[in-house]
This record gives sequence, C-alpha cells and structure tokens, in this order.
Amino acid sequence: MQRHVAILGAGPVGLDAALACADAEWSFTVYEAADTAAAHVRAWGHVRLFTPWDLNVSRRMRTHLPYAPTGDDCPTGAELATRLLDPVAALPALEGRIRYRTRVAAIARTGLLKHEQIGTDTRAAAPFTLLLDTPDGEDTAEADLVLDCTGTYSHPNTLGPGGIPAPGERALADRITRTLPDTSDPTRWAGTVLLVGAGKSAQTAARDLAALPGTRLEWAVRTPEPDWGAVPDDTLPGRQHLVDTSRALADGANDRATVHTGAHVQALHPAGDRVRVMLTTASGPREIVCDHVVALTGYTGDAALYRQLQVHECYATGAPMNLSAALLGSAGGDCLAQPSVGIDALRNPEPHFFILGAKSYGRLNTFLLRTGYEQIDQLAATYAEESELLPAGT
Repeated sequence: MQRHVAILGAGPVGLDAALACADAEWSFTVYEAADTAAAHVRAWGHVRLFTPWDLNVSRRMRTHLPYAPTGDDCPTGAELATRLLDPVAALPALEGRIRYRTRVAAIARTGLLKHEQIGTDTRAAAPFTLLLDTPDGEDTAEADLVLDCTGTYSHPNTLGPGGIPAPGERALADRITRTLPDTSDPTRWAGTVLLVGAGKSAQTAARDLAALPGTRLEWAVRTPEPDWGAVPDDTLPGRQHLVDTSRALADGANDRATVHTGAHVQALHPAGDRVRVMLTTASGPREIVCDHVVALTGYTGDAALYRQLQVHECYATGAPMNLSAALLGSAGGDCLAQPSVGIDALRNPEPHFFILGAKSYGRLNTFLLRTGYEQIDQLAATYAEESELLPAGT
C-alpha cells in the first residue's frame, strides 16, 4: 500500500506541493478550509505585489501551465489567484485531490502522545491522524507525510506593546480591521483612521488611506526612528516606492496624515460609535478618537495544529528552530537575499512533518513565494532519493 501525503492549505505553496506529489506519482490529499483555492491571496486581492510574475510562478506551475503569466509586471492578489492559482487547482493532475471546506483542526501520531517514543523508529513509522472539520461534521484521516502550508494571514498579531492585547482590544475586536484595507470605496474610510504597524502591509495601507480626500490618517509606528525596511539600490521599484511614500508621510508631506513614532497602544475605549485610543509616543502621550482602527502588526501561523507533535520552535521567532537559526544567522533583511537552506533546516524532531511557506518563517517578514517553491524542491528531491514514499515493505 502506497504511503499518503497530507497537504494542509491550497495556497501557492500548498498547490506547488500538490504538483510535486503528482509529478512523483505519490498518493496525496490537499485539505483547504475555504471553498476555493488561494483564499488568503483573495483576501488581499486588491493589493499589488512588489514582486513580478517571474518570481511568483514556480517551475512546476510553468511546466503544467505553459501559458502561465511571465515577465516583469507585478500582479495584484486577485490576478495571482485568477490567472495562476485557479488554473493550477483545476489541472487534471489535481482533480479530486483537493478537499474544500475541510479544515484540519489538529494533528497527532496515531496511538502516541507528544512525549512518547522520542526519536525512535517506532514513532517515525506510526501514521499521523488528522482531525477534520468538514461540511458533514467531524472526521479523521491518516497520512504518512504531513506538509503544513496553512500560511499566516488568518492569524493577525494584537496591538498591545508587549505583543498581548491592549486593554479594551478584545472587547472592541469587531471594530478593528486586521487585514489590508480596500480603499476602492473612499466613503468606507471616511473620517479618522488610526493605523498601527510599520511593515510593508502597513506602508501599503498608509499610502492608500492618505490618498483619500475624506480621510484623516493617524499612523502609529513603534520604532522611534523607522528606516521603513529600505534596501540599498533596491531592484524592486514597488518596494522602493512604499519606502519613499512612508518617508514623505513621516516628513509631513500630507497635511491629512500624521505619523507618530515611538508609539505604543496603551488602551482602547468605546466613544459612542467611535473608538478612543490612548497612545504613548516619542513626543508624549496622545489620545486619538477615531472612526476606524486598522491593525497591521504582522501575522503568525497557528501552532495549535501541531501541539501534540514534537516540533522544536525558536523561542524568538516561533518558526521551526533549525530554519530560524539559518535565517537569523544570515545577514540583511532583504527578502531577495535570503539564504538557500537544505532539507535539514526544514526538518522537525517529528519525523515526516514539515512546516512550509510563510508559516515556516514565523515572525520573520522576509518570506517570498519563490522561497516556498524552493522548499518544495528540496523536500521532493530528498524524499525521492530516500525512497521514503515507496510502497511499504519495499
């Protein structure tokens, strides 16, 4: 009986993993919580990437889709989904292999607890049990190799200065936007918007919100003297444009935008149909009464999925320890200059369980789709060489 691969998530990296399994003629199933592929990508579909098509289409995707987009144009999330990922999900090689509206709620080693059979062949040989939430209720499935490609976009970080919720944040959760705002309808963001965060998502939101004539932007940035993630001689014009725009806003170029540096959210309070936010800033405490709160303080993956598995996480980044060590040991924060790591950096103490894609970077913000595709290359090559997916007993 051939061993089975479970792929969690039908985003770009999950779909590329599925193509790798199909090419190797391995048995596999993709589990996707949404009712379509690339759900996270669609959630920011209005945003344009600063990387071109050639960095977002994998080698396998191009082999299966010779007409896949190419060139230096940078797609929006919606274009990436409709022009690339939807056609990949519809390929005959993946027909019947993607289970939509099926969320993997938890993973365990069949018959073994987390602390049992540490580093033994017995544990490595035991199949995984997946607890599934399906349209028909709870179910289970088994797999011999599990690839967690669930991403991070559905698990945003909170607003408090130490990484925990600020007082009042939980009570006002339904009043806080934690995804990139779509500004195509300017009236949606009329009034005062408090934006919190300084990464590329926050910079994108600041650029778009500051351009709305009916919007007053108050931008809270934690760093006292932000460098906006500038890369010397940046080869990605879209990324450099965000840096330039952020610097201009911080310098007062827009009289409807104020950038508060060294700022931390101390508390949130309801103020009728508005929100009163208490900030500490480099220039002293501030009280901002706003109509909208947009929190773009980063995203991290759901570690609860593998709570019962032997996963060694970095105490700083939350990423798998071996990969995190390799990334933290490299110089610079340019996503184009990330090191090429080997399969050992992707392995966990739990045999045959891998965290891949954006989730594998934990709190590090230098992940590119190209990196995820390289991870799939390394895993597929290693397992083919080791014959780990040959029929049992051969």
